[in-house]
Amino acid sequence: MLTELDYSAIILTFKLAGLTTLILLIISPPLAWWLARSRFVLRPFIEALVALPLVLPPTVLGFYLLISFSPDNFIGGLWLRLTGDTLAFSFIGLLIASVIYSLPFVVQPLQSAFVNLDKDYLEVAATLGFNSTETFYKVVFPMVLPSFIIAGALGFAHTVGEFGVVLMIGGNIPGETQLLSIALFDHVETLQYQQAHLLSFGLLAFSMTLLVLIYGVLKKRQQRMIDA
Repeated sequence: MLTELDYSAIILTFKLAGLTTLILLIISPPLAWWLARSRFVLRPFIEALVALPLVLPPTVLGFYLLISFSPDNFIGGLWLRLTGDTLAFSFIGLLIASVIYSLPFVVQPLQSAFVNLDKDYLEVAATLGFNSTETFYKVVFPMVLPSFIIAGALGFAHTVGEFGVVLMIGGNIPGETQLLSIALFDHVETLQYQQAHLLSFGLLAFSMTLLVLIYGVLKKRQQRMIDA
């Protein structure tokens, strides 16, 4: 049977994944739009910087974030002076790290959708007198809605499953930074395979259910577009 700490880790994991996904769905659309449309000379560098967590070992990313969050460095020192608390080994530090390492999983599907967007629709919106905000919410958003669903699901799922960055930044503090992946690792280390199996099977069932729901929604939308 699962322990009280296991349930605490599950709740904390979904809280972190929910907040991370919410933040990413706010900051990623303008960034993805800019990456898809800009001709700025430094765009390839910024694009590579956003995509870096895809190829960088999580422990390397976690190590540099841990150094940055140290009270001896600018970011960690500034946070300590403002809040009186350390950024490393805290839930806020974990949230910032989660946004950074899940960023490409949300930005790239949106960027791809914006690149493939038919420019004729944007020109029609311009002739109708839509400003940029109206064009996005009345024209762009409905057309790329499936990409928003995929981006949000990928960001959420990646945050739930991350281990290396979580261990480096959050450590293993029950009720504060002990997430599902860390609790699972703890059970394996202490040979509590029954609890490890329950947590693993729960993650497997959650991931499968999420994918089935996403593909089901997308298939219904595609069918409606074909029938229209």
